[in-house]
Amino acid sequence: MTEFEISLKQHFGIVGTEELKAMTSLFEPELLKKGDLLLETGKKCDRLSFIQSGFLRIFLETETKEITQWISTKGYFVTDLSGFIFDQPARWTIQALTDVAIFSIRKSEYEKINTVIPKWAELEKQFIVHCFTTLEDRIFSHLSMTSEERYCFFYENNKELFNQVPLQYIASMLGMTPETFSRIRKKQFS
Repeated sequence: MTEFEISLKQHFGIVGTEELKAMTSLFEPELLKKGDLLLETGKKCDRLSFIQSGFLRIFLETETKEITQWISTKGYFVTDLSGFIFDQPARWTIQALTDVAIFSIRKSEYEKINTVIPKWAELEKQFIVHCFTTLEDRIFSHLSMTSEERYCFFYENNKELFNQVPLQYIASMLGMTPETFSRIRKKQFS
């Protein structure tokens, strides 16, 4: 079983080898260079991508600043969910922070999965519930933790990011100014 197949099985719970092969055949490999855009705010979001390697930043530019919503890493899916599911213009821009290898499924192919995998509705529901609970956990941490606690928690779970992506993106994602982030970082290492 390939690494991609193992990840699909973990995310969707697909048990049959034939179902798994059928689903992976709907995805196409893509390579992005550092700085390339996978998606741009306001554009049509027509694919769901799985990160094989590298880092993608999901962000929005406002009139006064850039807001990093998330930094996606190997083993995770990435898309603008409302754009992908409801055919709305994308709210987020998704940019490669490093060279990135992904597997992408176009919306037209995604809509065919239920003909390939009979219990797709149940599997998709579990996947979306997992995404929603991840979002709930993130909101809870923002509401219940101090800036320092958020920093420490994120650092313990994502150490590899701190040496590979610009720290102002992590600060924004954690809801901090770069100055607050720097102050906490300095305190942690002293």
